[in-house]
Amino acid sequence: MKQLVITIDGPAGAGKTTVSKILARRLGYKYVDTGALYRGVALEANSAGLSMDDDAGLDRLCKGIKLKFVNGKKGQLFFLNESDITDRIRSPEISMMASAVSARPVVRKFLLDVQRDMGKKGGAVFEGRDMGTVVFPNAHVKFFLDASIKTR
Repeated sequence: MKQLVITIDGPAGAGKTTVSKILARRLGYKYVDTGALYRGVALEANSAGLSMDDDAGLDRLCKGIKLKFVNGKKGQLFFLNESDITDRIRSPEISMMASAVSARPVVRKFLLDVQRDMGKKGGAVFEGRDMGTVVFPNAHVKFFLDASIKTR
């Protein structure tokens, strides 16, 4: 059976993560939390003492890191190089920094390539904000989830 690339887009709080994880589990696919990728870059930039608007520094940093998701006994783990950073990327400080680095073209280009590389073999559900439009415009299946402000 062909391994598909499935994208799930939508605004914050619409249920993307919940639906993506359930779908990936049911299909036996890898779940890719694209927000974690930005958080990983932010964590490494913070550790390196870089300003979130230092494009030259961010470019050098991105060229020296490897980000990957690994399924483990306790669920999916997220690695930066060889270090498990699953829990470290969820602090409010890193969340704010991730928002700042996500606006930097050099980081977006780097992570675009990372995400597309992760999708080459298919068998993955990508959750994010521009997965079906920018990252995988030719995805096999695309969903856009939305919910009213009250529901969110």
